[in-house]
Amino acid sequence: MRPGASPAPHAAIAPPLLVAAIRGKNEESTHLVHAVVARDDGSLVAAYGDPARKTFPRSAVKSIQALVLVESGAADAFGFTPAELALACSSHCGSPLHADTARGMLAKAGLDPAALECGAHWPSDDACARALARTAEPTALHNNCSGKHAGFLAAARHLGIPTAGYVATDHPLQARVTAALAEVTGVRFSAADRGTDGCSIPTWRIPLSNLATAFARIGTGRGLPAGRGETFARLRAAVAANPLLLAGEGRFDTRVTEACGPRVFVKSGAEGVVCASVPAAGIGIALKAEDGALRAAEVAMAEMLLRHLPAPTPEERALLCDLHAPSLKNWNGTQVGFLAMRVTGPA
Repeated sequence: MRPGASPAPHAAIAPPLLVAAIRGKNEESTHLVHAVVARDDGSLVAAYGDPARKTFPRSAVKSIQALVLVESGAADAFGFTPAELALACSSHCGSPLHADTARGMLAKAGLDPAALECGAHWPSDDACARALARTAEPTALHNNCSGKHAGFLAAARHLGIPTAGYVATDHPLQARVTAALAEVTGVRFSAADRGTDGCSIPTWRIPLSNLATAFARIGTGRGLPAGRGETFARLRAAVAANPLLLAGEGRFDTRVTEACGPRVFVKSGAEGVVCASVPAAGIGIALKAEDGALRAAEVAMAEMLLRHLPAPTPEERALLCDLHAPSLKNWNGTQVGFLAMRVTGPA
């Protein structure tokens, strides 16, 4: 809380959001979503479900993990561009643009792709995967986290610490990353809350209320150590200027960033986690689909942005309304249903 400020009242807690899949005129399945909207002082603007629910944020916190790249001085020492900073915050689809950008980041740090310890997987974009399969196998460059890992390696190289084993919990680089995550979220981590992410780095369970507060701070810069607000502003500007680097063509995060620019910083994570910062409103949003369904989390985030984005432009509103009720299509491309909010609680 800012010095001299009075704590804002907490919002009443509403039931979880409910997202339904509609086929024809019938409800086929439902997803419960816990959601929190918070200010940078930790007070709650709105809460649905359990705001204290702990979850692994996974890739949703990549902008916090990218702090080590900028704060270590590595980004400036190696001349990283805004596009490269955006990739450090991304969960990309493995397109040639993404893989080539990650390769370029490593080259600037005097490293090659063999240094990456995130593992290899096929591009999540079907067209990119088919094109790659005609000539080659995927490498770690195609991993959706390769930009984050290239940033980790650059920071380790600049700091003069070992690059080998940089994904381990006890590596000095991950100690810095974990410390930054604890500072921004206000959580004191214990071993009981630690897991291992899909890209092999540590991941920590965090209450949704703390995640929402962290994303409010990402947008306002308040409640952070000196200079960290400027670092987040730099990362947010890099992402806003390079929406394709954040995710990929047609992906939720990229579409929101294309439409809203710097007014919304949004980042998805695995297992139905989506977080966002709305700087003009001074709020952060964090939500988790109880069953891990990202499709439900995206619908719920569109709902939250429609409620809390100040004075949305016609273009922003049109995009969010589209994402708020996405079509379900069969293999012939025919619309056979849609997703929709069923229980949304008080506005």
